[in-house]
Amino acid sequence: MVHHSQIEIERKYDVDDATEPPRLVGAGAVATETEPDTVELVAVYHDTEELTLARHRVAVRIRRGGADEGWHVKLPGEEGRTELHWSLEEGDRPPAELLDLLREQIGDAPLRPIARVTNRRTTVVLQDAAGFALAELCDDHVESENLVAGGVRAWREWEVELLEGAPDTRSGRTALLDEIERRLLAAGAVVSASSSKLARALGL
Repeated sequence: MVHHSQIEIERKYDVDDATEPPRLVGAGAVATETEPDTVELVAVYHDTEELTLARHRVAVRIRRGGADEGWHVKLPGEEGRTELHWSLEEGDRPPAELLDLLREQIGDAPLRPIARVTNRRTTVVLQDAAGFALAELCDDHVESENLVAGGVRAWREWEVELLEGAPDTRSGRTALLDEIERRLLAAGAVVSASSSKLARALGL
């Protein structure tokens, strides 16, 4: 069984090591910020030998560390991406239900590890005046290893992801993200040219 699914709406920004995250109180309805929380996340991405899933903008990973350990599948959507999550009960083998979900794209082709991404993530949750979580700002220090072609990369990025208290209209969500983005760009961030950590790890 799928443990849960959610719509992931986020924006990514490239920053250098010296850039300090700005205060975001006052951006839209943001009234408070939580204290930063740091975890280490290790994700191993899987695909076919021909990278069929990557070509369809689908990502499959097993991640350890943090609150959502387990198998994740990210599917493209109209607004953001749909993320499906399974627990680690089956260990390092992809759950059968996950493989069934991908059968249309991959047929009977086996999945293999294609990239390992280690991320030291510091997260601040942005809340409104009533204490509802609007979004989170993740400050990610990332190291990746390409398990197909070889090669390692290291970079830092900021990721803003909307949470359950975000506005319930698309225009409202966009406005909140735009307000936050203005502050991040003013602090020295630039909009990321890469769509995901996996794409950057693979040099896509």
